[in-house]
Amino acid sequence: MRNPRIYTTQPLASQQELQLEPGSSAHIARVLRMTVGQPLRLFDGSGFEYPATIVAADKRAVTVALGAREERDLESPLAVELGIGISRGDRMDWVLQKATELGVGRLVPLFTERTEVKLKGERAQKKQQHWQQVIVSACEQCGRNRLPQLETPTDLGHWLQSCQAERRFVLHHRASAAASGQSVPQSVALAVGPEGGLGDAEIDADLAAGFEALTLGPRILRTETAPLAAIAILQSRWGDMNPEQ
Repeated sequence: MRNPRIYTTQPLASQQELQLEPGSSAHIARVLRMTVGQPLRLFDGSGFEYPATIVAADKRAVTVALGAREERDLESPLAVELGIGISRGDRMDWVLQKATELGVGRLVPLFTERTEVKLKGERAQKKQQHWQQVIVSACEQCGRNRLPQLETPTDLGHWLQSCQAERRFVLHHRASAAASGQSVPQSVALAVGPEGGLGDAEIDADLAAGFEALTLGPRILRTETAPLAAIAILQSRWGDMNPEQ
């Protein structure tokens, strides 16, 4: 078994010994069935990771001893911000997970005209915590040592006013343009609607806010497919997914 990567909210330091959070401890002891002496790797979101060894373990608590700090930077040189309409079921989880794997740095769940998911109060808090855990698990799997920034859900209009990316795109199947330009941007933003896409007035608002219309071809892609295809294209063109590099 390869050394599992575990995220912790506790600040880490070389040669430190610490007890992991209950969720991580249960995963290590009950799911992975790891025992004293086995190796793993820890990261706290600061950009570093640490080799570690289990020094004590039971079903409720796992204690590890850390080795020397290692720098492992897998962040893309292209800062990608995804404004994604909140969708139903596990579609949103899928997008957040895969966008994290593809190197997105900021994730903004959006309430749009066609958003059918209602989030208020305790339900909103629980959903936010769930999405955060989806992102953490994706980072553990893909090797990233920095967590993408997950914003609290907001209205599309509010996000359009606050978005500061150098190049901004709104994805919809009625567009006729592909991403182009000779200069390499340092940051990009991508606006994608939920099931059914963005409404005409919303698309017009994006364009008025300086977003460029973007299409991915003749076929209509689902809300969980379209942003991932677009992110991969942008990363290939301007980020770190160029097969020629």
